[in-house]
Amino acid sequence: MNTTTIDSMVQRKLIEILRILHENQEPIGARLIADKMNERGYPIGERGVRYHLRILDERGLTKRQGYDGRIITERGTKELENALVGDRMGFIITRIEKLIYDTTFDLKTGQGNVIINTSIIDKKDIDKTLEVMQHVISEGYCFSPFVKIMEEETSNSDINIPEGKIGIATMCSITIDGVLLKNGIPVTPKYGGLLDVKNRKPTGFEDIIVYNGTSIDPMKIFISKKMTHVLDAVDTGSGRLLANLREIPMSSVLEAQKVLKSAMGIGIADITRIGEPGMSVLNAPVDSGKVGVVVYAGTNIMAAVEESGINVATFPISTIMDFKELTAL
Repeated sequence: MNTTTIDSMVQRKLIEILRILHENQEPIGARLIADKMNERGYPIGERGVRYHLRILDERGLTKRQGYDGRIITERGTKELENALVGDRMGFIITRIEKLIYDTTFDLKTGQGNVIINTSIIDKKDIDKTLEVMQHVISEGYCFSPFVKIMEEETSNSDINIPEGKIGIATMCSITIDGVLLKNGIPVTPKYGGLLDVKNRKPTGFEDIIVYNGTSIDPMKIFISKKMTHVLDAVDTGSGRLLANLREIPMSSVLEAQKVLKSAMGIGIADITRIGEPGMSVLNAPVDSGKVGVVVYAGTNIMAAVEESGINVATFPISTIMDFKELTAL
């Protein structure tokens, strides 16, 4: 596969489609592939799958079997085997870096692309979901109050909302990394973790996962294992929230503080703590010459919804969306 002409996000989806075809062992169509992709954390519609299948066909990695769908070819199987090791290691950081570069939000104009998380709920649960979301936002334990409600059967290359479901886009906290980079500040996303809060103040990370050492987003891991206590933090002041840490050069701290203050002023960031050069931040280690910046994760809102008993499928670091499509809840 020619990786010089295919960006990392597309390549990752191509590999996952090959994996699905290999596992299925029988011809399957775009609709079933899209369903399986969504189950695995890749919001993609049937049309998006067809686009990726055309690329695979052109490279001889898949083959159409009449109206039954596609199968993986021998060449495709070899490509999959070669890709698996490298594909698993460091995939999340590759995806994050791609979306950071795609972030174009301008603090002065309030316009541009931001990174979103996508969550899917049953249509019948929308009223209670919005109530919980507003409750969390009012206490300040979310990255941003800006969201988008997507109706059933909304579909594009990155998002697919099934019939009977509602999609909710929340702003991803990695957006702030893109904003920092756009303002000339080098930034490295380092950890995703669970942050303990007592008396409404963060006390330290209970658990952290290094982004460049996992193929699954840390927030998705913590949510799926039901390790958050967002509603406890909201209702009692003590709980366990999702947060992440990025590193910036110590020489850029003053400029970064200005950028972060501006971002918070327009409601697109909730900065938890800015550390000291080379010093751990809330128990999370930081490299020498770097400063750690901790931010509450955008997924806290939907983690709270799930804690309330509503069935939620959340896909962190989902895609890019124009900020003008979002509204403050």
